[in-house]
Amino acid sequence: MVNQTVPSTGPSPAPADQADGGHARLRQSAQATLDGNWEHDHTVPSRTLYPHQWSWDSAFIAIGWAHVRPERAWSELSSLFAAQWRDGRVPHIVFNPAVPATAYFPGPLFWACTEVEGAPAVATSGLVQPPVHALAAWHAYERAPSPQARDALRRLYPRLVAQQRYLATRRDVGGAGLAAVVHPWESGLDNSPAWDEPLAAVPAEASVMRAYRRRDIVHAAAAHRPTDLDYARYVAIVTAYRAAGYRDVGLAERHPFLVECPLFNAAMGAAEHALARIAGQVDADPGPHREKAARITTALVDRLYDPATGTFHARDLRTDRLTPARTVLGLAPLILPDLPARQVEAVLAEATSARFGLAERMERPLPSHDRTASDFEPLRYWRGPSWMNVNWLVRYGLLAHGRDGLAAGLRASMIELVETAGCHEYFHPQTGAGLGSADFGWTAALLLDVLAD
Repeated sequence: MVNQTVPSTGPSPAPADQADGGHARLRQSAQATLDGNWEHDHTVPSRTLYPHQWSWDSAFIAIGWAHVRPERAWSELSSLFAAQWRDGRVPHIVFNPAVPATAYFPGPLFWACTEVEGAPAVATSGLVQPPVHALAAWHAYERAPSPQARDALRRLYPRLVAQQRYLATRRDVGGAGLAAVVHPWESGLDNSPAWDEPLAAVPAEASVMRAYRRRDIVHAAAAHRPTDLDYARYVAIVTAYRAAGYRDVGLAERHPFLVECPLFNAAMGAAEHALARIAGQVDADPGPHREKAARITTALVDRLYDPATGTFHARDLRTDRLTPARTVLGLAPLILPDLPARQVEAVLAEATSARFGLAERMERPLPSHDRTASDFEPLRYWRGPSWMNVNWLVRYGLLAHGRDGLAAGLRASMIELVETAGCHEYFHPQTGAGLGSADFGWTAALLLDVLAD
């Protein structure tokens, strides 16, 4: 049996069979996955495809650690923010120098960030990911409050504020109060159909990838991953950003990919709500955070909600048009507690429609893309499969708006996925079969969280 002892950084959890409603073996398996992926001060997403530290992975993983080893939750977040850039950006990858540079593509030599002014001494990428870290920090503190946890929260607070400041200033390319992502990878939903139109405008040929060796298709079937043409465009976008020294000044004039993402900006708004709560614990003023959160919610509704479809869409800043795809990104604004009732009801109608199938008794997992769409692909990464982290965010939003029955249905679906297939990276949206990497960090961590409810 996995050791369930928790150090003095927080209270001991309830016995597993009480804490998770009888799912003791699932809980033990999830903790064993996290322990197996632990790497001295952080957790790798998986031991196969992802050997470094990923930004929003670490945020979700911290939530799980808080239930079983609270000190690791704070190490997870602290180690990530130790690589924060001078301008406040939190890089989406922090490279482990002990791992060979060729173990992951694109690796540290491709990014060349150590040569950039304002970058940390450790090798990182130059991109960011959705700012779910303040939300994770607050959840970790709520799950295991202690004097040590409050001290960790106090140290992290100014870095979280700097992260938000970076996004609100350097990335407000549209000038309306939302942050733009400069690469599909920044959204976290790398090859979502939401990016098809803006990505198609990026000049690239699939033959570009002949100069590189993709590591992802060594560990996963090519039919499950983004295509070579997708990767060629990803590389072209990074190359353009890198050539400009990863500077955000003048993005509107020169950068080939600029999109306002519903999930990314909903996370930014939720972060301000979390920071308001954190401020109350660290003797800071919560008022400015509440005001910023309200402004982000207003901008999100004004810019990204489409009354004709009743859901949220990404906005391509190159064309100033909403992209047509109806993806799980459109459900993410539910995480905003101040989302107006009209949008809440519309998004719930979208979520419970045949497109996504959310219900109090779910027949199939929540997909990442409209399962009635002609381009729905049940095996290919973010073009159909179900993901634990997005399910967790949608569930969080349902609870925030008092939809406990739907939240319970999604929770049961999440548990069933892992119970049937194990802690996989993602899951088949029809059958629930495990896809991608096995023993995946955030799947294990978020399972621990929902089991504890």
